[in-house]
Amino acid sequence: MPEAAYVGTAPDAARRTALRRTALVLVWTGELWNVLEAVVALWSGTVAGSVALVAFGLDSFVELFAGGVLIWHLSREWRGGAAEATAERKAHRLLGLTFLLLSAYIVLQSGATLAGWVHEPRESLIGIALVVASAAVMSVLYARKIPIARELRSRALRAEAIETLVCDLQDLTVLVGLAANAFAGWWWADPVAALALVPFLLREGWEGLAREKDDADEA
Repeated sequence: MPEAAYVGTAPDAARRTALRRTALVLVWTGELWNVLEAVVALWSGTVAGSVALVAFGLDSFVELFAGGVLIWHLSREWRGGAAEATAERKAHRLLGLTFLLLSAYIVLQSGATLAGWVHEPRESLIGIALVVASAAVMSVLYARKIPIARELRSRALRAEAIETLVCDLQDLTVLVGLAANAFAGWWWADPVAALALVPFLLREGWEGLAREKDDADEA
């Protein structure tokens, strides 16, 4: 974000404390939602044999871990402590590897489904409701986090808000696949929708590994 976007009068100590508390509540709310989202998605995806829903649930676990890293980072930053570079590099590397493994799972499972080696995915109205609800929840959290990040001049909080929203909007491809299966009987749309997530996940994975390498070079 350009430096000009952060120009303005900094909040006083009491205001900063209140904003930081609100920011952490919002991040923790996102974490709790991701837990619920992951459990429901994995359960409904397994019942329906849906590659897209299972991938959605696994991605929720990745976002859960990313949120935990942010909470740790913000807690240290706002206490005035320096972040531990080694721990941060390991976290970025683990996130990158997790995205790559998730991509591999989607490719293999989608390929097996399209080839007819496993049962065709069945409709999942629960899955459709979950994806719609998730998009709504994350949009609200994004709208609340961005003004706080701007006022606190917190790049970490702003980046997390944007990344979470982008991830969730990207997952709307899952909604397309689920809806096509439920209302048009196009079972193949489910694994195809999951495959549509792969380019995004690969990009996130390589960026995570590249960030870890860049941080190591700077150390």
